[in-house]
Amino acid sequence: MDPEGLALLLPPTTLATLADSWLHEDCPSLNYAALVTGAAPSQAALWAKSPGVLAGRPFFDAIFAQVNCQVSWFLPEGSKLVPVAKVAEVRGPAHCLLLGERVALNMLARCSGIASSAAAAVAAARGTGWAGHVAGTRKTTPGFRLVEKYGLLVGGAVPHRYDLGGLVMVKDNHVVAAGGVKKAVQRARQAANFALKVEVECSSLQEALQAAEAGADLILLDNFRPEELHPTAEVLKARFPSVGVEASGGITLGNLPQFCRPHIDVISLGMLTQAAPALDFSLKLFAEGTTPVPHARLS
Repeated sequence: MDPEGLALLLPPTTLATLADSWLHEDCPSLNYAALVTGAAPSQAALWAKSPGVLAGRPFFDAIFAQVNCQVSWFLPEGSKLVPVAKVAEVRGPAHCLLLGERVALNMLARCSGIASSAAAAVAAARGTGWAGHVAGTRKTTPGFRLVEKYGLLVGGAVPHRYDLGGLVMVKDNHVVAAGGVKKAVQRARQAANFALKVEVECSSLQEALQAAEAGADLILLDNFRPEELHPTAEVLKARFPSVGVEASGGITLGNLPQFCRPHIDVISLGMLTQAAPALDFSLKLFAEGTTPVPHARLS
């Protein structure tokens, strides 16, 4: 999927609402620093100071639009960043530029970090010749899920279900509450009707076969070691060829290639959103007619 086209997935009203909530969190009352800077027309350069994948342009634009500033980009979404790189310029009243600065940088650093981790995971998987889906999970930051799921997409991964309404996921606690795998899957199938798929988390081959027999569309083999995972998936696929198999639990960038085998359709990694390191960006004001520099210092 072309990263440049992904912005079309984001409704403008949703972007504006998110940007407004983030800005309100950072400045819910008086902005005393505005009296220091004043409101003179100003410009600032956005610098990328660490390597990775650029992600989050639509959110960055929305934040500065909320404070009456305009952004001009020099690099497209999904670009590979080689530091130090000038990524964009932002223009607007000085106090507005600095009101949006930290919120925009926090978002961009986090989103780009997730895209970078996702891109690394996809590259590791493709390096084995495996053609399945590298996916994220629902292990996201409350209030920040849309940014994190978007970052996964920019990095080339699959975001997985966005929320509880995107897929009927039957996990171990659901099975206990329902009184067994068969009952849990039957109830899930009734709830899903024709519109949704049903996925069942299983911890053994026996559970997986029971779930598939009961009508599951997808089987999640959770916390299996590779030497256990692949024989289990092979038996399951032999009995139920149309059932999708997802592997998850304890998978990292380091051991990901061990999980890439023909009978696995999806590999999901919570660490793509939970443990992705943020990229380093800075926004530096510069005087009109001068050349922006990445590290502005007082003379």
